[in-house]
Amino acid sequence: MAFEQLYSQWVNLAAHEADLTEELRQIQNDPKALEERFYKDLDFGTGGMRGIIGAGRNRINIFTIRRAAQGLANHLLSDENSRGKCVAIGFDSRKYSDRFAKETALILAARGIKACLFESLRPVPLLSFAVRHVGACAGVVITASHNPPEYNGFKVYDHEGAQLPPEMAERVTEKIRQLTFEECVPMPEQEALEKGLLEIMGKEVDDAYTRMVLGLMVQPDLVREVGDQLKIVYTPLHGSGNLPVRRALNEAGIKNVTVVKEQELPDPTFSTVKSPNPEDPAAFTLAIPLAEKVGATVIMGTDPDCDRLGVCVRNPQGEFITLNGNQIAAILLDHVLSSLKKEGKLPNNGAVVMSIVSTNLAQNICADYGVTLFEVLTGFKFVGEKIIAFEQTGSHTFLLGFEESYGYLTGTDVRDKDAVNAALLLAEAACVCMHEGVTLYEKLQQIYQKYGFFAEITHSATYPGKEGAERIKSIMDKMHSETPEAIGGLKVLAIRDYLTGKQTKDGVVSDLGFPPSDVVYFDLEGGAWACARPSGTEPKIKFYVGISDTQGMAQAQAKAENLLKAFIDMTE
Repeated sequence: MAFEQLYSQWVNLAAHEADLTEELRQIQNDPKALEERFYKDLDFGTGGMRGIIGAGRNRINIFTIRRAAQGLANHLLSDENSRGKCVAIGFDSRKYSDRFAKETALILAARGIKACLFESLRPVPLLSFAVRHVGACAGVVITASHNPPEYNGFKVYDHEGAQLPPEMAERVTEKIRQLTFEECVPMPEQEALEKGLLEIMGKEVDDAYTRMVLGLMVQPDLVREVGDQLKIVYTPLHGSGNLPVRRALNEAGIKNVTVVKEQELPDPTFSTVKSPNPEDPAAFTLAIPLAEKVGATVIMGTDPDCDRLGVCVRNPQGEFITLNGNQIAAILLDHVLSSLKKEGKLPNNGAVVMSIVSTNLAQNICADYGVTLFEVLTGFKFVGEKIIAFEQTGSHTFLLGFEESYGYLTGTDVRDKDAVNAALLLAEAACVCMHEGVTLYEKLQQIYQKYGFFAEITHSATYPGKEGAERIKSIMDKMHSETPEAIGGLKVLAIRDYLTGKQTKDGVVSDLGFPPSDVVYFDLEGGAWACARPSGTEPKIKFYVGISDTQGMAQAQAKAENLLKAFIDMTE
């Protein structure tokens, strides 16, 4: 169907939506804008769908949300295990998030499915927890995580509170494809309430979640003893973490928490930052002067849906530096394992799960504590799958899951990364360090001295729009076909192509045993590595490298920078 014809349909469809009507009017004579909005449907995958807010079938708007919700509803109605159960729904602070969440609930109600909707914004991990807590058959969060403010999304969880497995995502996608936008009509809110098809959740779930998070501490007595001496500055970056993070810290005994006032309240434009992403050091521009003023030793920040944690600590000169995701993971991993061992609670079958692009430092730490390290593809859904598998088989006890992209989790009541949990554990680790007379920075150096100096760099290249998608595909096609003998002067020992599921090493091809994914990974001599993959949520391609050095971090970092440059040059 021609873009012009689709445009006309949307003009009629959006007649009562003023913002969409105005946007459509403005692009009427812009062929490129029409193509960008109408050349395809938004992709729906294991994480749901995410995109730029706006008019058209390739945008997030009230109609694409309704259609996704009705597709999910139709899938649930076809699954006899889901019948008679509710769907838990949450949302973050983004533009239209509250409205999209309510529309989702009312679409489900129109199909006879009860919706349990949070009364106000909540962290993503709290929704994951709520799914199992209220016995829901699925969960939905309206969020675009740490993406720029023009984005929003529709994230779906299964009955375990985990992101959808690929086969379920495909079934939901098929149900969505069968629907027209016009047939997705919500039930009036009052009718849904009167029929018991809309229930508002709040305090009871919050209380249960907070109790659970506090129960995951590994040295709670020490925190109660010294916690009031720790000074923290915290920023929720205008998102949903503000109340839950502060409550968890306070109830644990960490009372001296100063919040960045300019970033405390929800703001869908994230007006004080270029990007509401705690991976970006610029996100702490307001927090650092405040920490200097109040004499804090630690700064923590969470993204809008509060599933990622960023951290700043003081270096030996007293200046604040930002830690990367792998460094935070190393501190948390060492803290959890050492504390469990000290308390005599480290299980014989303990397991840690990390993504394949995370630091190899974890291998050495886990080996030292006799803990099995499992690697999974990027995406916390794969960590969730491991948790479920461990529970079903009893083979291992899950201790910690993490990704280099600032996502962490302990415990099994949440099946996604949890920045409330991570913030409390990081603060607990800071209390332990304070009790031992060292800083978090010094603790990290001790970890490096003991296990090796590992440096990793992630570089993202952005290619927006249809042309950008084609460029990303071209780069990845080239990566999949490349068989270099060396990268940056380091010999290639093996090539892992996760799209074909094959590894090539010394001319021998073997199965990787992973689900298909558009990822190419090069194992290099000396334990170094390089990896490329397209982002699943943004128009980006990501390049990762990792390398170690016996002399020090400065040397390792310099090696990593040289390796990254050589790796990116392969795409030219």
